[in-house]
Amino acid sequence: MTPKEAVLAQIRHEEVRPVPYTLALEQEVGQRVADYYGDPDWQNRLTPYMVRVSAVETNPLTPIDDVFAMDGYGGKWRMDRRPWHLETPPLSEPSFDDYEFPSPADFLRPESKSSAFETCEGRKDSFLVGSLGWGLFERSWNLRGFENALMDAIAEPDFYEEMLDRLTELYLAFVEYTVDLPIDGILFGDDWGDQRGVILGPERWRKFIKPRWACIYEAVHAAGKVAMSHSCGSVAEIMPDIVEIGLDVLESVQPEAAGMNPYDLKKKWGDKITFWGCLGSQSTIPRGTPDEISAEVTRLCTEMGKGGGYILAPAKPLQPETPTENAVALVEAFTNQSHA
Repeated sequence: MTPKEAVLAQIRHEEVRPVPYTLALEQEVGQRVADYYGDPDWQNRLTPYMVRVSAVETNPLTPIDDVFAMDGYGGKWRMDRRPWHLETPPLSEPSFDDYEFPSPADFLRPESKSSAFETCEGRKDSFLVGSLGWGLFERSWNLRGFENALMDAIAEPDFYEEMLDRLTELYLAFVEYTVDLPIDGILFGDDWGDQRGVILGPERWRKFIKPRWACIYEAVHAAGKVAMSHSCGSVAEIMPDIVEIGLDVLESVQPEAAGMNPYDLKKKWGDKITFWGCLGSQSTIPRGTPDEISAEVTRLCTEMGKGGGYILAPAKPLQPETPTENAVALVEAFTNQSHA
């Protein structure tokens, strides 16, 4: 069975062993792992189950100076802090007057598409993912500022819907540009939740966000691709809606967020959606012992992997606070899975 076949089997809810995985590390952590193994090519230990490509630059950033950069919508970002953050949104008022909304052409990258074709050609045995980050909800607050966007959803609903409609048209164009790559799925990113729950609240999410993502997922399925989406935080309250609108794979699944215990989610929804992630990036990975990490990986593979519908991964890329021994323990546990 090739890596691609293993991932596709999981998405079809067919149990396969070993459980396919992804393991992303921030640069500093990756360097420490390389130093531990004494091998800059240590990542060759990892099976390339999934490979991402991109033909669209959904978040182009043009430097203004050593501190600030401008995004593709006219927002000003401060880049010298971690995480970098929005300093000045492009829309100070809930109006598109005197504002030129960007067109799809501002984000499409023919040179990246050519490179993506080459990568796909050389990675036919991997599950190939077209990456389209920064989704509808995130861009709504990027355009208006976080607090303003939340207030718009209440006080200026017509404007908020117009903004989301414009963004949806952009993303449909992004999908159209991406699906003729020889990829298997498209991965979106849109952080709907924080640690407590859905940021807009479930009802407003259902009103504003749900129907527009349903339209985008439908376009992905119409092209014969798998619909995948990343969301940080808790989306437990809207899991029935996420399943209803056809999301095939939910990525991140932060176990520290309210209601996001992966084993509970598996019992309720494991036959209807594939979970990708589930290993605690705020708990187990930075604070556990190597033995605890190994035990949790084994449990995830055994319980989440039962009957398929699971891709093993940290909920977030390994952060700088991850001890080297814990990062190495993850590498070893992922590549030498046991299923006692």
